[in-house]
Amino acid sequence: MLHAEGDRAEWAFPADPSAVRKARGAVRSQLSAWGLDDLGDVTALLVSELVTNSLRYASGPIGVRLVRPAKDGTSLLVEISDPLPDPPRARAATCDDEGGRGLQLVAGVAQRWGTKPGGGEDAGKTVWFELALPG
Repeated sequence: MLHAEGDRAEWAFPADPSAVRKARGAVRSQLSAWGLDDLGDVTALLVSELVTNSLRYASGPIGVRLVRPAKDGTSLLVEISDPLPDPPRARAATCDDEGGRGLQLVAGVAQRWGTKPGGGEDAGKTVWFELALPG
């Protein structure tokens, strides 16, 4: 873990297939520490999809950031960053396609989602999503 302070946790993973497993584990651990175990499965699934997209299309480190909701907040913010500046494109996957459903899954499950450019030249992009708190 690179940074964990109160309401934020951040990690950087190398562009390696083990990044998906490590990101899932880190996210689940942090959510448990925050008492948000109910969001563990869905958050880990969506993080897996987005980290996999980063591995497939970008080279370089993959950042994962969680922002815990404020006491009166209603959602968890999750961000996945990579050095590729191009935003991801949602595809209309057919029944025979092996991939192409990750962003559709994020869009269908998340309360909101989007992309934003990284800071500065060649700084990549961030794909973010919000999950509603249970209850």
